[in-house]
Amino acid sequence: MAGMTDFRRVADDVRNWGRWGEHDEIGTLNFITAEKVAEAASLVTRGEVFALGVDFGSSGPQGAFHYRQNPMHVMTVDGGDATTLLEYGPTWLQNPTAVQLSGYSEAGPMRFNDDLIIMPLQAATQWDALSHVYYDDTLYNGFPASSVTSLGARHCGIDKVDVKGITSRGVLLDLVRLRGEAVYCADVDAPIMPAELDAAAAAQGVSVTPGDIVLIRTGWWARFLETGDGAEPGAGLDWTCASWLHDHRVAAVAADNLMVENPVSGVDGTILPMHMLCLRDMGMMFGEYWDLTALAADCAADGTYAFQLVAPPLRVTGGVGSPLNPIAIK
Repeated sequence: MAGMTDFRRVADDVRNWGRWGEHDEIGTLNFITAEKVAEAASLVTRGEVFALGVDFGSSGPQGAFHYRQNPMHVMTVDGGDATTLLEYGPTWLQNPTAVQLSGYSEAGPMRFNDDLIIMPLQAATQWDALSHVYYDDTLYNGFPASSVTSLGARHCGIDKVDVKGITSRGVLLDLVRLRGEAVYCADVDAPIMPAELDAAAAAQGVSVTPGDIVLIRTGWWARFLETGDGAEPGAGLDWTCASWLHDHRVAAVAADNLMVENPVSGVDGTILPMHMLCLRDMGMMFGEYWDLTALAADCAADGTYAFQLVAPPLRVTGGVGSPLNPIAIK
């Protein structure tokens, strides 16, 4: 197992602070150029669309982390309200909402339903903003961690990503297929190493080029749909894959598991070393809980593992993450 001295050496190697200027807050998304976006669009030949997002609901993957729960969906107006108010009148409730809703119903045949959702921004398919993880009291590009307050992230928030989209060439690396697993890569003592990323790309006949968004299939989401156990561990990227992503000038990385990286640290004295290296040092966003099953089956069938990927986050002011429904188009 590596130690913190090894970790800090790699951190120095992959750090992109100042690479795109002292005020930069989007990191490796800068690798996505206009030419890259055009290249991604040129990959669409069949018009086949794959939604990579999962359901946001009470049966989602959260709950194991006590600070992060599954979404709570609440109806604020529904058909029962309209029927009851028309039958009994609004005055029995003695509140202005009932009076207003009753007025809408009495004005004619139009009726409506309304709802709201209460959830962590990282409850299901999501992006980690660069402000999500830090160490030594410092965010990406040297911004102070104290700039994230109860009001949100002043620097490196998810809202800063809007200038880039996000859309680019996506590349799927199917580790389930490479390892010959039936469902998912279960062994946390066998993390996905950089050499396996190269082997997967070679086996699939695809190359990873600057500005790509790399999608890692571990099969974890398929396993979750079988068991409903959001706490069940599975293999993820070894922390040394941060250097691989840096060397390939990848724009972002996403996976079908809960944290992209392997749950067993690989660095003595810390947890989530790859989060720290990528988000804080490299400026590379993580996507988690992406459903890659149908996309992987199609890629295996037609032998094409590169596609247009459209994955913009919500522009949540000061948010340190965002839900999304990413789309792969072939």
